[in-house]
Amino acid sequence: MTTAIPTDYFTTGGLKLSGKVAGTGRPFLFLHGLCGDALQPLEVFPDDTGWQCHALESRGHGGSDIGAMEELSIRRFTEDAAAYLEALGRGPAVIGGISMGAAIALRLTASRPELAAGLVLGRPAWVDEPSPPNLEPHRQIARDLGQYGAAAARWMFEDSVMAKTIADAAPDNMNSYHGFFDRRPIDQTQALLAAIAGDGLEVGLDAMSRIDVPARVIGTKRDLAHPLDMAKALAAQIPKAELVEITPKSDNRKAYVMEFRDAVGGFLKEIL
Repeated sequence: MTTAIPTDYFTTGGLKLSGKVAGTGRPFLFLHGLCGDALQPLEVFPDDTGWQCHALESRGHGGSDIGAMEELSIRRFTEDAAAYLEALGRGPAVIGGISMGAAIALRLTASRPELAAGLVLGRPAWVDEPSPPNLEPHRQIARDLGQYGAAAARWMFEDSVMAKTIADAAPDNMNSYHGFFDRRPIDQTQALLAAIAGDGLEVGLDAMSRIDVPARVIGTKRDLAHPLDMAKALAAQIPKAELVEITPKSDNRKAYVMEFRDAVGGFLKEIL
């Protein structure tokens, strides 16, 4: 269903960003994870909520231009998302995301509260600490890609103790890491992994505690890149947040998708 959705384009600062729009109703900005694209959030967006999903693709992702690689950051992606909502001109939106998208959504809601009617954080990978330890595999892959190239970097990673631990504890994470070595252009993948996995939200706990919109935080077990403890910490810090724990993708992908959709759809219907 999602592959048939036409691509939408938005230009900011001379840079063309792509995305997809699905459903009808009030705007829901739903952002993908690192090295993902619009199909990731669209997969877990239910189309009967009374909300319209705007799956914007960040710089260097999907069909979006990358621009200057030194500009790659959560801050810059957040500014692009804010410009998109301002250009949309349809009033406050629910702002959400998965993994990196959750980080962008949280920073955007904290820094531009007038743009936010609600907040959805799916499988967050950051709280308030920059370069968190759960993203060390991303940083290691970035270093090896830059130094050795894709083929050698893949072999080195798959032969490491780190990879064997991940494959046993969180096989879905391992599937994602395998995808980094196949993603092209490889120099852009390396730059994105290095910049974003080494970045932070620049949003302190005090700022999170001042977020004054309804929020839903979605987390799972068996996910080393997105520890459930991070989802719990954010749900405890944001005053109007509720934590929903769903089936890990590593255990049952179909159940994960269905439960993620239910968690998003139920939240959107509550605040319609």
